[in-house]
Amino acid sequence: PSCPGSTIPIKFSEKQQSSHYLYVREHKVREGTRSSWPQKRTLFVLNVPPYCTEECLSRLLSPCGPVQSVELQEKPELAESPKEPPSKFFHPKPVPGFQVAYVLFQKPGSVSAALALKGPLLVSTESHPVRSGVLKWIRDYTDSVPDPEALRVEVDAFMETYDRKIAEEEAKAKEEEGIPDDEGWVKVTRRGRRPVLPRTEAASLRVLERERRKRARKELLNFYAWQHRETKMEHLAQLRKKFEEDKQRIELMRAQRKFRPY
Repeated sequence: PSCPGSTIPIKFSEKQQSSHYLYVREHKVREGTRSSWPQKRTLFVLNVPPYCTEECLSRLLSPCGPVQSVELQEKPELAESPKEPPSKFFHPKPVPGFQVAYVLFQKPGSVSAALALKGPLLVSTESHPVRSGVLKWIRDYTDSVPDPEALRVEVDAFMETYDRKIAEEEAKAKEEEGIPDDEGWVKVTRRGRRPVLPRTEAASLRVLERERRKRARKELLNFYAWQHRETKMEHLAQLRKKFEEDKQRIELMRAQRKFRPY
């Protein structure tokens, strides 16, 4: 459905002479279509520049009313879809280029106030500077280094949610097992098969070492005929040398009258 919109001019800083324009309108969807963003309180924003972060957009629109949340996306969402909580560890890369934004206000009147903004609004100010260039790269690199404890907490929370989801699916499948559907079909599962044991890092290293030794045994030690002949000649030379050494030692012991073979 068509709904009135407006443009909001913004500038990166006071030094910038030309303005960049945000295209805003109230977020609405067709009848019968569900959306994860509440209507009447959500502002849809187009043409958001890369230097305008979620914090910047929230600060620019805060004079219109308290902002509950801001989310930047690569393109508009077409229907409701389950959203995972954002993670700075597993989704660290921002969307390149211009983006769209959903701004959720706490009060419905804030949307009308945002549509009436004239601007221009400043993204980077003395009280709220926005880093760019090399300083931005340094900050992004610093933020990309994860905190081990925070990462562990997030991984544990994710695994708890995953285990709970798998347990619910198994319980649901067990309840539906053997029960025919509306057309009389019975769903057959593969839960009776022997589960695969999880492979730990130590077990994986043992398997790799075992495979390495097996490959080493299969390799040909003396591939060429001349290598085989040289190996035999070296072995005979070592035997002759050992025989001569033993012979000299026996002669020495006989001379010292210490040799008693019987």
